[in-house]
Amino acid sequence: MLILVPALALGAYLIGSIPSGYLVGRIKGVDLRKVGSGNIGATNALRVLGKKWGYFVFAADFLKGWLAVGIGFAAASHFPPDHAILAGIIAAVFAMVGHIFPVWLGFKGGKGIATSGGIMIGLFPGWVFLCGLVVWVVFFYGMRYVSVASIAAAISLPVSSGILMLFGRCDWRLVIIAALMCALAVWRHKSNIERLLAGTEKKFEKKRSASRA
Repeated sequence: MLILVPALALGAYLIGSIPSGYLVGRIKGVDLRKVGSGNIGATNALRVLGKKWGYFVFAADFLKGWLAVGIGFAAASHFPPDHAILAGIIAAVFAMVGHIFPVWLGFKGGKGIATSGGIMIGLFPGWVFLCGLVVWVVFFYGMRYVSVASIAAAISLPVSSGILMLFGRCDWRLVIIAALMCALAVWRHKSNIERLLAGTEKKFEKKRSASRA
């Protein structure tokens, strides 16, 4: 474990730090840091590059979180189950940190929602991911603010995992990590919260197709 922990932390960080949105944008001839909201995440990619590439960025960021946790579990497969959970937690934390603070882009990355989704499905009980998904959908379609839906889904993570812990269905360490992930996600949305309070946050609206002549 003395060798595994630092190696796993570094590997998970490097996986998380792959700047999917930035790379896709550059392929399309656009620097996402200089257009739209200036963020390299899936939402800005969706608005600037269109649905196809926006969904691709989301899937890539989601995969980073899921893959890092999977590697963590696989690396600790020969250790006791308690150690395997710890390895998954370490991978999850450093993948999240890598996504938010990628070394390749001056430690300025995305907000971590898609990567958190991958972590949720890889590390937490299925009900936690399902709860987060339902909360996101309800808030998004109810208010049309991606930021509000993302913050609400982030808050649901420690709440749902904490409830499952009370029924013996979730490890207490996962609840702590859920709270940390939630705090990180909310902090990364601080500019969105300021715009919401000021009434200047943009809603996500469907583009109207041009009328035919």
